[in-house]
Amino acid sequence: MLEQNISTVNNDVKTLVKDAQALFTAATALTGEKAEELRGRGMRALDTALAKAHEAQVSAVAATKEAAKQADEYVKENPWRSIAAAAGIGLLIGVIIGRK
Repeated sequence: MLEQNISTVNNDVKTLVKDAQALFTAATALTGEKAEELRGRGMRALDTALAKAHEAQVSAVAATKEAAKQADEYVKENPWRSIAAAAGIGLLIGVIIGRK
């Protein structure tokens, strides 16, 4: 779910940046009030993109902290299972490296 949200935000940010670039390109050909209006719309689009990127970052940090908290609780509740899992993963990695 987090990956889907990040992907959606990433696509939204890319779209907003492309729209802003198009507005700035159009504004360079114009002068006066119309150019100022296009520049303003472009700046608002970039501000929106930055806000969405910040929201995605905050969401990702919160999800990572929650996952770390849950992992910490699991290890504290099941220390021997955690040790066995770590040993199993270490053995697996050792076998894979040893074959190469």
